[in-house]
Amino acid sequence: MIAPFDDSYFMKKALQEAEHAFEQDEIPVGAVVVIQDRIIARAHNLTEKLHDVTAHAEMQAITAAANFLGGKYLRDCTLYVTLEPCQMCGGALFWSQISKIVYAASDPKRGFRAMGTHLHPKTEVVGGILEYEASELLHRFFEKKRK
Repeated sequence: MIAPFDDSYFMKKALQEAEHAFEQDEIPVGAVVVIQDRIIARAHNLTEKLHDVTAHAEMQAITAAANFLGGKYLRDCTLYVTLEPCQMCGGALFWSQISKIVYAASDPKRGFRAMGTHLHPKTEVVGGILEYEASELLHRFFEKKRK
């Protein structure tokens, strides 16, 4: 039997957030935070709208999830994000003690892995879930910018 709430299901929700970012002329990255198969935070990049380089989807989602939970730690939570987190977001995720990070597309130039950023030792990381869909959306965005 297929579980209705698997990594692909929640990544599709993150992709919906990325589409919202795309529509708002933001770099199309979306994120959701899940606990016990329930989405407790949804976010997308807002760096252009807020004129804030820290307004990445992950940062927005961490803040929303912490507010929902009433505490700063995201233990037992999973972050689904359409692009591998950067060094800044990786650091914030370290401090949040998030249990799991699932990302779609890798970022070989600016991702936390390329930058050597360490996550919390108990954080599980899964990459490549709906990678093609996330990569295509990013490609479309940057192609549009080049015109």
